[in-house]
Amino acid sequence: MLLLMNILIVDDHPLFRHALIQAVRYSLPQAQIQETAAVNEFYERLDNGPEPDLVLLDLNLPGASGFSALVHVRAQYPSIPIIVVSAHEEVSIIQRAIAHGAMGYIPKSAHPSHIGEAIRQVLEGEIWLPPNLPANMNFDPRAADETALAERIQSLTPQQFRVLMMVAEGLLNKQIAYELDVSEATIKAHVTAIFRKLGVQNRTQAVLAISALNIEEKKM
Repeated sequence: MLLLMNILIVDDHPLFRHALIQAVRYSLPQAQIQETAAVNEFYERLDNGPEPDLVLLDLNLPGASGFSALVHVRAQYPSIPIIVVSAHEEVSIIQRAIAHGAMGYIPKSAHPSHIGEAIRQVLEGEIWLPPNLPANMNFDPRAADETALAERIQSLTPQQFRVLMMVAEGLLNKQIAYELDVSEATIKAHVTAIFRKLGVQNRTQAVLAISALNIEEKKM
């Protein structure tokens, strides 16, 4: 059954995406692999095509805010298992990814054999984590603090979520309306609904709320 699975790889870096495809093919030679580099195309594939059996998702995607894509997809497609594949190796980020619904976490420095192992384990309903994690991990309080915010974001419709991401990018209502090919009045209605669901009063507060899901760069 695992050999016939359909895997979707979401990563904006072409060299790593190619390497990831090769690693998946090595472990699961008969798997059907699809790929996308853009978060909007990722959402469109899920909205319009058959659901993949598994998603390998990079966290640093243009048009997404840290864990926002993970949170959104887990809400809209709860049956699709997601493995995060990321250059971030901090234990706190791994904890937050799992708290937001990832079924596995593969650092980009991991050995290629770990990819097949992770896929098999996740498809069996288990959580896969890097084998070199410390035995006694201190729980990152942000993982719990973000739960309520994640639940509010999960209450957004797909279109409201897209509008929120554009608001976070600094686009005005008329610019969002143009990008989504709808009226400005429709966008204003979406923004009002977003404010209500997030429990905020204005665009600045909305941006600050979504920024809580950002991934801090590792300090050297």
